[in-house]
Amino acid sequence: MTKRNKIIYWVATLWLALGMTATGIVQLMQSKDETLRMSHLGYPIYLLTLLAVWKILGVIAVLIPKFPLLKEWAYAGFFFAMSGAIFSHFAAGDSAKDFFGPALLIILTAISWYFRPAERKLVNV
Repeated sequence: MTKRNKIIYWVATLWLALGMTATGIVQLMQSKDETLRMSHLGYPIYLLTLLAVWKILGVIAVLIPKFPLLKEWAYAGFFFAMSGAIFSHFAAGDSAKDFFGPALLIILTAISWYFRPAERKLVNV
């Protein structure tokens, strides 16, 4: 792995981890704004806790060494959660600013996944 690829991986991964952790904490706190947003999108409030826990566990899985299968699941979970958020905002008729956060996180997920080091990848058998 080249030095450039390592830098790209770690910058994307750390920004991804920061974004997922921050949104996970906000969802776990269930602030008034966050509960209103979930209601606006048509989801039950208890989904906030579930998403928050999954995001935080996913961040841990992506950052710790080893466990490549667990990392694949975490990346997939991030992709599904953020693509679901984008679709939900689209279906609710929200403005472009509501797409920015999930779109950025889905891009960071893809970059982090693509540039991850060999020891963080599943080995083809």
